[in-house]
Amino acid sequence: MSIEELFMLALMPVLKTLLIAVVGLFLALDRVSILTAEGRHHLNNLVFYVFFPALCASGLISSSTATGIFSLWFIPVSILITFLVGSALGWILVKITRTPQHLHGLVIGCCAGGNMGNLPVIIIPAICAEKNNPFGDSSTCSLNGMGYVSLSMGIGAIGVWSYVYNIIRAYGKKEEGDVSAYSRLRENKHGETSKHSLDTRRALLPSSNSKDNESSAQVSIPTVIEKKVKSLVEYIDLSVVFRPPTIATIVGIIIASVSPIQDILVGSGAPLRFIESSVVLLGEAAIPSMTIIMGANLLRGFKRSGVGISLLFGIIVVRFIILPIVGVGVITVAKNLGMVGSDPLYHFVILLQYAVPPAMAIGTITQLFEIGETECSVIMFWNYAVASVALTLWCTYFMRLQIQAMKIDLLKKCKLGLVAWSSLRLSLGGGMEAAC
Repeated sequence: MSIEELFMLALMPVLKTLLIAVVGLFLALDRVSILTAEGRHHLNNLVFYVFFPALCASGLISSSTATGIFSLWFIPVSILITFLVGSALGWILVKITRTPQHLHGLVIGCCAGGNMGNLPVIIIPAICAEKNNPFGDSSTCSLNGMGYVSLSMGIGAIGVWSYVYNIIRAYGKKEEGDVSAYSRLRENKHGETSKHSLDTRRALLPSSNSKDNESSAQVSIPTVIEKKVKSLVEYIDLSVVFRPPTIATIVGIIIASVSPIQDILVGSGAPLRFIESSVVLLGEAAIPSMTIIMGANLLRGFKRSGVGISLLFGIIVVRFIILPIVGVGVITVAKNLGMVGSDPLYHFVILLQYAVPPAMAIGTITQLFEIGETECSVIMFWNYAVASVALTLWCTYFMRLQIQAMKIDLLKKCKLGLVAWSSLRLSLGGGMEAAC
């Protein structure tokens, strides 16, 4: 396929996403007033608690018959790499741009947490639906692709609602002793727990009194570790980590990995197949709903400003230049070490994790803590505006890489005599004969 054909193939799903997002933005206009702030709130809750978890679970369950779930172990590893590298680059960026302290968590979170939900969910099926896609039969491509994307969505959601949530929370102190309204509410609600944690920390600190020092010295190391672990567990809100998308991902992985459960739920002959069908039906509503909300939320960023150009430019460079280059290096090393198999679609989905804009859930987190809401809207607006071009270019390049890799693999097999001449003529044309 030529570069022009690959570019048009990559452009189509991005245009679809933009069109639906524009519909959401139009519905959110004041003079239209269909998708008001209250309406967005209710639709966002419906997506978060019903549609998106159903999409995560159904994608994993539907692909379990075609792809072994444990063979996809590199997807969470790759997502971990994106969070680590993005966090490091975000930390460097806030130091260079001298970002205000209370916005450090927002900037680091935007650099670390990518949108591995609605964008890949739209892009992969749209590419697979094209007749000239480089990943083979459209039905098989869509089935396997949705399995890869669903796992990425679930793991990405866990990362955003655990790591990004807590890093925005940690940096949320605008001044010393001044925390967000949510944090104050939490402290009031768990006052006794906080007091107990403070007493525990004081017990672990040596006092100036020699007798206190002697008693502290007699405390065993396992006891100290146990107390510190308990204090950490009390600080971490597990109810935030185990959100509906996370629970749905865990349920989907369990069903996908346990054959007896699959026999009951999955397939045309399964006695409880109506459950899977219902979950799939609910999941299909997630894609348009999430994209409409995304467009409506971007309206605030279009209306307001207040973020420095250097900071905006830095986040865009991190998300659309540095991270994709890192992704190419990661997938190249992984392929050479035999860690990611030979499926080009699998490689493409992994590469896509590094080229997406910041996760829209970050905006929800800033609303929870009442920190950097306006700044987040501006960052999201410009990142998604740039993504319409950057994501198209990177998808074109990633598909080109996969086609070249497939040609190299076939050439190797040709030289080894593992592929018949007739099959080579059908797949690559007569030009490959000379190479062989």
